[in-house]
Amino acid sequence: MLNPASVQLVFADLQDSIVEASATNSASSIRRSVKVLNGLVAALDLPFTVSAAPRPGGPGTIEEVPEGEPYVRTGASCWDDTAWRAAVLSMSRPTLVICGVTTEMVVLRTALDALEGGMAVQVLVDACGGITRRTEEAALRQIEAAGGVVTSVAGFATDMVRDFTTPTGRQVIAALHQLI
Repeated sequence: MLNPASVQLVFADLQDSIVEASATNSASSIRRSVKVLNGLVAALDLPFTVSAAPRPGGPGTIEEVPEGEPYVRTGASCWDDTAWRAAVLSMSRPTLVICGVTTEMVVLRTALDALEGGMAVQVLVDACGGITRRTEEAALRQIEAAGGVVTSVAGFATDMVRDFTTPTGRQVIAALHQLI
């Protein structure tokens, strides 16, 4: 069982124009999954960071991402951003759960760098989007080969909360019902 006290989330490049470009997971599916994660952030008091690619018009993210000032990166990996990495490490939560677009770039590079940096990593496939099915699958295999876990939003949530009769459990199951 995953302890929520050990978990932090990263929402990477979940910007309108980028999410819409996903070829492996529809924008509506990504948005629905991110909305559920937003509910889990609130229900389980999970810390999170928002990382964004520099874009014309600013780093605005999709409305389903929890409110937070985005870290605007200059490269493919969130880990390369000194301020972002310092924020993540300061939380003292060793499990980094990643979602974002694209899987083959920001998700892959951030996951591999975080694993190399000593963190446990989970990637939520239904809250990610890729360029092509083949390239996304290759990226996910690389993450698993490096020791990361590839799972779903529902799998992640039910690994942390097993009893849906508690007040927190009721919030979590209510959030998960939005996936259906």
